[in-house]
Amino acid sequence: MITKELVNKSIDYIIRHLDEEISIEDVADYCHLSKYHFSRVFKAETGESIYAFIKRLKMEQSALRLKLEKDKSITDIGVDFGYSSSNYSSAFKKHYNISPGEFRKAMNITDVPDPFCSEKIAWFQSFEEYAQQITIMELDDFVVIHERHIGNYIELGKNWCKFKEKYKDYFKEDTLLIERFYDDPSITSVEQCLYDICMTVDNNCSLDNVITIKGGKFAVYRFDGLVQDIFAVFQGVFNIWLADSGYEMDKRYGLDIYRDIDTQNKHVVVDLCIPIK
Repeated sequence: MITKELVNKSIDYIIRHLDEEISIEDVADYCHLSKYHFSRVFKAETGESIYAFIKRLKMEQSALRLKLEKDKSITDIGVDFGYSSSNYSSAFKKHYNISPGEFRKAMNITDVPDPFCSEKIAWFQSFEEYAQQITIMELDDFVVIHERHIGNYIELGKNWCKFKEKYKDYFKEDTLLIERFYDDPSITSVEQCLYDICMTVDNNCSLDNVITIKGGKFAVYRFDGLVQDIFAVFQGVFNIWLADSGYEMDKRYGLDIYRDIDTQNKHVVVDLCIPIK
């Protein structure tokens, strides 16, 4: 199996079992490799040890839960990711230089620093303003060609250009460009964000990197504006609308479905789709 495909397979396994005790041996066995060979392959491909990767994802997903599930106790969130109360607080503080309680209080309801521009602040609208622009929809499954990236979202445009050129022969009139995102860049380092770029194809496409993205119930926000303003809207929908909507984000991951792209003017029309239950 090609190294990149092997690592992607292992990452998918880790994501599915993140709320369980995961050992390096578990992941290596899933990939049918020895622990030592797998560890070398994973580090060479991602620049991060498998142990550090699992630990980081657990911490970042717990931070996302602290941000979104305001009524759930810090202790219970820590336990969900395998930590005792005292261990979770110390591990969280070591990772973020702030305690879980302080982190939760710091989730400002009016603005957040933009990690892609240190001098910029992302300001939020009110809950009612976001709610007026959100539609609850049932989306069908998507059969897609996909490529996974770990890195700064600033490279997203460049990666999309390469992707579209590589698979230009598969474009049709009804082809959709879809980004599947796993991380919140206000929580995860911008250099370590995990995302898939995808395009829809026919069910009979024979490429090796064809997968099915599960549909289901989503809260859909239609963004129509400049690329540089997407972060503020993304944060507002999560911090303001989702946190107080009565819905919860489930274990599927979010999608950005591009409806129109004006590359020259850096203007896009994109549906921000949050999986909910």
